[in-house]
Amino acid sequence: MSLISRTLLPALAIAVLVPTFGFAQAETPEQALARAAEMQKAADEAAAQKQAAEQQVAGVQAKVLELQQMLLKLQRELQQSQTKVKDAEAALPKQQEESAKAATAKTDAEKAAADAVTAVAEAQKKADETKTAAEAAVKAAEAAVAAAATTEQTIAASKQVITTTEAGVAQAMTSLTAVQTELASVSTALASVSADWLGKAKTVEAALKSGGQWVSFSEEVAPIFYQRCLACHNARTAKGRFNMESFGAIMKGGESGAAIEPGKGGDSNLCIQIADGSMPQDADPLTPEQIALVQRWVDLGAKLDAGSSPSAQLIQIMPKLAQSPAPSAYPVAIPVTALAFSPDGSLLASSGYHEVLLWKTADHALAQRITNVAERVYDIAFHPDGQRIAIASGTPGQVGEVKLFNIADGKLLADLVTVEDAMFGVAFSPDGAKLAACGADRSIRVFDLATGKEEVHVEDHADWVMDIHWSPDGAKLVSASRDKTSKIFDAKTGDALVTFNGHGEPVNSAVFLPDGSAVASCARDKQIRIWQTADAKEVRKIGGFGDDVLRVEILPDNKLFSVSADKQARSHNAADAAVIKSYAGHADWVYSLAVHPATNMLATGSYDGEIRLWKIDDATGVANWIAAPGYVSQQAAAK
Repeated sequence: MSLISRTLLPALAIAVLVPTFGFAQAETPEQALARAAEMQKAADEAAAQKQAAEQQVAGVQAKVLELQQMLLKLQRELQQSQTKVKDAEAALPKQQEESAKAATAKTDAEKAAADAVTAVAEAQKKADETKTAAEAAVKAAEAAVAAAATTEQTIAASKQVITTTEAGVAQAMTSLTAVQTELASVSTALASVSADWLGKAKTVEAALKSGGQWVSFSEEVAPIFYQRCLACHNARTAKGRFNMESFGAIMKGGESGAAIEPGKGGDSNLCIQIADGSMPQDADPLTPEQIALVQRWVDLGAKLDAGSSPSAQLIQIMPKLAQSPAPSAYPVAIPVTALAFSPDGSLLASSGYHEVLLWKTADHALAQRITNVAERVYDIAFHPDGQRIAIASGTPGQVGEVKLFNIADGKLLADLVTVEDAMFGVAFSPDGAKLAACGADRSIRVFDLATGKEEVHVEDHADWVMDIHWSPDGAKLVSASRDKTSKIFDAKTGDALVTFNGHGEPVNSAVFLPDGSAVASCARDKQIRIWQTADAKEVRKIGGFGDDVLRVEILPDNKLFSVSADKQARSHNAADAAVIKSYAGHADWVYSLAVHPATNMLATGSYDGEIRLWKIDDATGVANWIAAPGYVSQQAAAK
């Protein structure tokens, strides 16, 4: 049974926030529509300017691409010429030595031939043989001299090519810099006219709304489709081949043709089927208000809000779903699926229900509750500065989030990503400048923390990505996936470097060893496997587990910690696979762990909601408690 299936918790209702526009009450609908018509002209002019700027940017981007390709070609030619010169220069001394030897042999052979010719008649045969040898030596000498001369000519020609190519590279770099400067300029202009257009278009939409002639797809219709239709009409389960994950997909229709006829709600298949209750199938029909709203949107042209991308998922353009509050007191204990120590070791963060709980390690008292997260918390990471915390969470099949919070007051600092299924992993880069995340959408993302922007988006796995970690130098990422592989990626470009498929079972966790030369990964095959980062070749494996190995962590001294469904935590020497310590005491699967070597602490969390603190060096238990504020066990309640 997987971690995900064992942690099913009751789903709570989620409210949708629908903002509205407002204008002075004195304005009549007719006046609002007249004002909208006036403003539409300005919006159309701004749209034309935006289109022209987009074309200009596209042209400059094409120039940049052309120059980049030219530069790459020149750089390849330069590298080939430099290699050719290097090889030729390496071969030249030997050829020159052979040429000198051949010349000496030629001189000796000619002298021997001359001596033989003047010899007596009985030596004629020997003379002929010597003469033949001399002729061969002459040919060899000539060939050696020619080879050396050819090599010298090759070196000279290659050096000339290098000089020419270096000049071409320099010129291409200069041109590229100039075009990149132009691109920055036209991109800035595009951003300006786009903002101008968007502001005017939004003003028109607001005026139309005031006049009763606008229904917002993003704010009003998308939440209805997301909550009531998407379960059966998504990319994975598209009944009738009708995918409703985005505006563009909805307008494309399904196997029965177009689902929506803009301006004709009464003739649109979608409106007809939600009105007669045939959609959604096997579920309560939409409310009369929802049906009327969708038909009104179609009658008004089925338009997409200005600034929204037709290809964006509904959850990315609709109002943010309101997360249910965490319970003030827990009626039941819940699985501890994530743990993390603060950099100084004074706090231990653990997963809760719609929250992360911060415990004081000194006395395991509750220090802080960070709320406003999805139902289940799957991973937690403290920033190296000790002031921020990243949380990967999700309500399975509904929403997945990665958020950044201030530790001191629990304030939300950044809402980095929202997707349609759970996010499973987060990890800060060694320098604290980036955050990597992974999840059930098979993606790996890298965010720049200074701007909050997604810089890298990788879709290379065929199934959920369960875990993500950085290499010690911050140049690479290693992933663990339910597709039975662990992969290494270039953290800057997202390019896949190597793939390890030695487990043959879903991989739960993976970490780089301290020197970055190898990875330790664990999986459902009840093994930890150590494999090289260069070629994904397995170098050793660690066994002895009675069930799935669910998580691994590594320390700078090569101590490798793991937790397993066999109810134990362990430490091994990653260099030789030797067992160091076993930490036994949990009564259920051990899902999560955190290690803090400076304070000699190991924390483990299990399915039954228990957290245990251990001394790393001797496996002594320090404390244990149920990580559920206000929870009273049945045994305690019976006393």
